[in-house]
Amino acid sequence: MAHEREIAEEQAFLDNALLALSHMRDEAMALRDSAAVANMRGAGDLVERDVVMGTALHRLEQLAIGDQPLFFGRIDYQEDSEEAGATFHVGRLAVSDSDLNPLVVDWRAPVAEAFYRATGVESLGLSLRRHVSIRLREVTGVEDEYFADKNGELHLPEGDERSATHEGLVDGGLALGGPGALLAALGRARTGHMGDIVATIQGEQDRIIRSPLAGILLVQGGPGTGKTAVALHRAAYLLFTHRATLERQGVLVVGPNPLFLNYIENVLPSLGESGVTLSTITDLVTNVMVSASESEELAQLKGDARMVQLIARALRTRQRALKVDVEIPVGRAVVLLRAADTADIVDRARKRPGNHNARRSAVGREIAQRLAARYHDRFVRDNVEETNAQVELADLIRATPQFKEALQRIWPRLTGQDLLHDLFGAPALLKAAGADLFSEAELALLQRPRSASMGEIPWTKADAALIDEARVLLGPRKKPKAQGRGRVDNILDGVDLDAYSGDVRAAALREAQRLNRAQEVELDEAEFVTYGHIVVDETQDLSPMELRVLKRRDLSGSMTIVGDMGQATTAASSASWDVVLQMLAPRREPVRVDLTVSYRTPEEVLDFAAPTLRAAADGLEPPRPVRHAGFEPRVIETSPQERDAVLVEVVREELAAVSPGRVSVIAPAVKVATVLAALVNAGLPAVDPTEIEGAGLGADLVVLAAEGSNGLEFDATIVVDPMDIACRGGGQGHVTRRGLRTLYVTMTRPTRRLAVVASTGLPETIG
Repeated sequence: MAHEREIAEEQAFLDNALLALSHMRDEAMALRDSAAVANMRGAGDLVERDVVMGTALHRLEQLAIGDQPLFFGRIDYQEDSEEAGATFHVGRLAVSDSDLNPLVVDWRAPVAEAFYRATGVESLGLSLRRHVSIRLREVTGVEDEYFADKNGELHLPEGDERSATHEGLVDGGLALGGPGALLAALGRARTGHMGDIVATIQGEQDRIIRSPLAGILLVQGGPGTGKTAVALHRAAYLLFTHRATLERQGVLVVGPNPLFLNYIENVLPSLGESGVTLSTITDLVTNVMVSASESEELAQLKGDARMVQLIARALRTRQRALKVDVEIPVGRAVVLLRAADTADIVDRARKRPGNHNARRSAVGREIAQRLAARYHDRFVRDNVEETNAQVELADLIRATPQFKEALQRIWPRLTGQDLLHDLFGAPALLKAAGADLFSEAELALLQRPRSASMGEIPWTKADAALIDEARVLLGPRKKPKAQGRGRVDNILDGVDLDAYSGDVRAAALREAQRLNRAQEVELDEAEFVTYGHIVVDETQDLSPMELRVLKRRDLSGSMTIVGDMGQATTAASSASWDVVLQMLAPRREPVRVDLTVSYRTPEEVLDFAAPTLRAAADGLEPPRPVRHAGFEPRVIETSPQERDAVLVEVVREELAAVSPGRVSVIAPAVKVATVLAALVNAGLPAVDPTEIEGAGLGADLVVLAAEGSNGLEFDATIVVDPMDIACRGGGQGHVTRRGLRTLYVTMTRPTRRLAVVASTGLPETIG
């Protein structure tokens, strides 16, 4: 129990820090107001005004912390440490008094590392670590941890005692920082959005967050280990540490689906970082409207790395010589475009560097020049007819409809959509491109009827990655316009940014990046926007072709790859981290880190799900839990006829047990609609969180497909018909490893309670 004097001490400090924060806001508003009324004498003044205004507005955005605590921790150093007895308060942002003396240090600053990493074995020079609970502007509690000095002596204030264990924590010998604060945070009801963990980051998590920028960092972590939160906090840390570089180059966060992105969208803004791009793999592929689904077998085939060679060969088949000669009218005469000439030209063009559409101009130019020379030799040299110079003749030839039609047959201008639509719609093209790569059955599976127009093509998620692949080979259809990145950079031409402070320089670069993003829609679809750092969550579910989409957005080779092979649930999953790294082709040796401690998933749930994990993935063990919920998972078996009635009753019980928390009902995809209808008809507030206008994950009760539950957390989860989930991809009664991995995902979503309602039997892993 915290002493009143310590609460009062922190309250006095909080009051002082809030006054300083208010003063910092006043200064930022004064800067904003002065920029708004400044006299502008030229273009340089306008740019300077915009830079200063941008700096002020961004600063005001950073300082607007709302109801969030200004700070959450304090560290006191030993007198004989390098910090010589100094005290620092750790918070979401740095706060200084009017004399620029630091009051609160940013959690990302180097001096704050000890708050997260100090242990009883290695104190890092600390004598005290204090976790401070603040609600609005009131300090509600403190939790103190004391550390021994170099002589092994522990100096405690008079009357203070340390508790050896904490209610709700597993007594497993784990070194936890601020166990009381951690337990309080983990026990808090879910809100439907992921929150930041800045106040309770643990040592193994902090080491990942502060890892160097360069290269690929691969993080493997089981359910509840906080891998998603760690990846997002790492993005915030890198932006803090490498601000000038990453605000100019951009940071991209990739998630598995829009629902997941909605779930995590508040984390980075709560840490003061709002300039990060969030996207799915599909959304990275511009101008492709995904409107259809396909069988898992076909999705797996389209995600196969063999598709790289298939697409390259398919394009080569479109670069073809004429089979017969073609007559091209020039004035009152006719010249002959010989098929033999086109074969020679196509063969040379294939050997030239560059993409397909760029080389089309060279092909057309060479054909026209040959025809112009032939015309000149026949008519002009023998004085049969006067005409223009050969260059002008070539231009006249290229303008004729007959020439344009012939060139389109020889070397067509294509988009990725054109190439894929033609390929999948023509068995002959498929056979020519993939006869020795794919079986006849696989080629038949890829085939689909041609659509009447490009707007009617039923593109799928897997198609998007293939279109992206094709765009690399094809290149832009037209010469790139003077816009996008090059155009945005020109806004700072002639401005000596070195003459301004670091904040002003950063604001200028940030504004350029903002304008850059606003104009990216004007880029050709084959011009890829790249990023200085990419964070990818649920990476285990990406196909090799989707990983190639990511690689094309990689500017500097800096990536944070997060996932769990024990939760690989898609048909086209890359299956192993070796395959993932092979597709990403790291420029330097990647670093792999394993998160081994589950903070959010309780011991009871992990123990219950462990047999399913071991049956689904060789060599993987569940993470070690730090807490227990006090509720054993329950299994309710019933008949198909009684399932809905039983489910309704179980849902009512779970809603009452975790209120005001959130409950999820997770079912096989084909049963989601009927389960949702049964709950709604029973008067329960069930919603589909994927509905655009709905309450989303903020609803008290959501119904999800098992395939779409990765990465989400709820206070309580009810899994419906686990046998059907376990048989995913294998047919009725045939349990598959992928089905078991999907089942493992569904069972590890709750932070408190788990129930299973089974009307079609149970897999052997659920006894």
